[in-house]
Amino acid sequence: MRTIRVGLAMAVAASILFAACGSGATTAPSAAAPSVAAPSAAASAAASAPASAAASAAASQAAVVSPGASASASCVAQDPNLKVGLVTDVGGLNDKSFNHLAYVGLQRAQCELGATVDVIQSSEQSQYVPNLTTFAQKGDSLVIAVGFLMANAVYTVAKQYPNVKFAAIDTAPADAKGNTVNLPNVANLFFHEQESGYLVGYMAGLMEKGKVGKATTNTISYMGGLSIPPVNRYIAGYIAGAKAADPGITIIGGYSQSFTDQTIGKSIGLNHISRGSSILFQVAGASGLGYLQAAVDKGVYGIGADADQNYIAPQTIITSAIKKVDVAVFLTIQNVKNNSFKGGDNEFSMQNDATGFATPNSAVPASIVQQVNAIADQIKSGQIVPPTTIPK
Repeated sequence: MRTIRVGLAMAVAASILFAACGSGATTAPSAAAPSVAAPSAAASAAASAPASAAASAAASQAAVVSPGASASASCVAQDPNLKVGLVTDVGGLNDKSFNHLAYVGLQRAQCELGATVDVIQSSEQSQYVPNLTTFAQKGDSLVIAVGFLMANAVYTVAKQYPNVKFAAIDTAPADAKGNTVNLPNVANLFFHEQESGYLVGYMAGLMEKGKVGKATTNTISYMGGLSIPPVNRYIAGYIAGAKAADPGITIIGGYSQSFTDQTIGKSIGLNHISRGSSILFQVAGASGLGYLQAAVDKGVYGIGADADQNYIAPQTIITSAIKKVDVAVFLTIQNVKNNSFKGGDNEFSMQNDATGFATPNSAVPASIVQQVNAIADQIKSGQIVPPTTIPK
C-alpha cells in the first residue's frame, strides 16, 4: 500500500474541519455534505495528494499523514523536544467520530503546545505493531494508539521501547493471553461511556414516551460495531436511561461486526426501522454512518456517538453521546510536555467534562432538554450510577 504524506493541503483542510487553534471547537462545521457517507474535506485532500516514497517498510503498510504547520498566527513556536505520533485503528481519520476526535486533539497540541505531529492510518489490524514501531523507532516523545483492539500491539511495542511513552485510548496493554499488564510508560485512557449513553437513552425514552415529532412508536434501537467494552458501556447506559424514562419502552439492537462497513450498517438500520424503531443510536464508527443513513432515508431520528454528529444530517440526528477523545489526547500530550505523564489508568468522565450529550436539534422540546440536564447533574453528583454491562 502506498504511503501518502500531506503537507499544506492537509493543514488547510484541517483548519476548515476543526476550526482555528484556541477556539475550543471539537466538532466539524454545521455546513456539511448532505449524505452521511460523504468523505470529509481532509480525506479528499489526502486522496488527491501525490504519493511519495515509503519512509520505511513498516510505514509503507498504511497511509501516513503529516498535518504540517498550522495556518493560525496564534499558534506557539514549535517545541523540538515534543514529537507525537498517532496510529489510527481501521476506522481511519474519516470516521467522523473516534479517530477523527483523536486527530482534533493532535491538531490542538500542534498549535497550542508546539508539538511536531504525524499520523499513520491503519487499514488492517496486522499493521498495528509495525505502525506503532515506526514512531517508537524514531524516538517520539509520545506514541498514541487509537482503540480497544490495539491492546496487544501496545503491549508488544511498549515492552520493546521502555523509554518511549505511549497512550492507549480505550484500552490497556494486554499480553498474548489477553491479560492486562499495566506498564509505567503507557497511559491507559478510559472513558465512562455509560454516562453519555444513559443521557441520550433518557432523551430517546422521553421523546418516544411523548410521541414527539418522528418518534411515533414505542420502540427505539441501537447498533454497535463490535461487542467490546467501550461499545457495550455506551449501549448499557442507553438501555438503562431509556428504561428509566419509560419502563414500558421496547429496545432492539445488534452489531454490524465492523467499524467500517456502511452497507451492513444501513441494512441493520433498515431492519430495525421495519421492526418499529423510530430512534436509532449508533456506536459503530464509520459503519454507524450507514445506520444513520437508514434513519435519513426512512424519516426517523438518529443519535450519534463520540463527536457531535448533527452536522452529518441536521434534521435527523437529534443529539450525540459525547466522548471527548480530543480532550484526552491533548491533555496527555500536555502532561508529557509538563513532565507530569501518568502511566496506568487515566479516567475521563462527567467529573472532568469528558462525557455528556451534544446540544439537541430543534426537534427536542426544551422541557425534555431540561429533564436530561437534571439527570446529568445527578450522574455528576453520584446520585445516578449508570450500568456498564448490557442486561441479559
